[in-house]
Amino acid sequence: MKVVILCGGQGTRLREQTETVPKPMVEIGGKPILWHIMKTYSHFGLNEFVLCLGYKGEVIKEYFSKNGENDWTVSLIETGEKAQTGARVFRVRDQIQNEAFCLTYGDGLGSIDIRALMEFHKKHGKMATVTGVRPPSRFGELLLDGNQVVSFNEKPQVTESFINGGFFVIEPEFIERYLSDDDDLTLEREPLQRVSADGELMMYPHTGFWQPMDTYREWKMLEEMWDNGTAEWRMWD
Repeated sequence: MKVVILCGGQGTRLREQTETVPKPMVEIGGKPILWHIMKTYSHFGLNEFVLCLGYKGEVIKEYFSKNGENDWTVSLIETGEKAQTGARVFRVRDQIQNEAFCLTYGDGLGSIDIRALMEFHKKHGKMATVTGVRPPSRFGELLLDGNQVVSFNEKPQVTESFINGGFFVIEPEFIERYLSDDDDLTLEREPLQRVSADGELMMYPHTGFWQPMDTYREWKMLEEMWDNGTAEWRMWD
């Protein structure tokens, strides 16, 4: 199974670091956060990566021309400087071909059991799975009937529940049915709202460690965790 990683955003809330590099290349413990994410998947035997490039994509290309792991296959695909997440996934459909694939963001870490996530997806037989987490702050809320997502509410104001933690598993039919080449198509809005309304989105609950890197404070926290040996996402040693 291939792993698609969204690497094209500008990371405006982390401007201290992203003036010169894209957010996935901001380093934790001397390695880009993107490397940490890829190591998580590789730990579970997934070594084929499709990176959706955008803002300062040349920095990522330069890095992988000199670095990486021997058993990784990395495809670096330009998906547009200003494209939103839905359009980026649509534009790598030829790399995915007719297979289910993993999808995640290039700025979030977690102690996700990727193997259990894939098994959960295969067992329920629906079109898409999203990992639900309980973070320190609110993002896209998942309203559930059991483990089936019945509503996807992006950035709710007052409710508390599982939220979108990324780490998706998606069937290829999702791309043709819900995505398009429109630059403004955001995965987390109409596509995920529609697939949940159609009864085809399930949630894999993850109650362990999960942390996005959206701000300077969050970056410093992840750095400190790495330095003091409490990096719970480091499962590969």
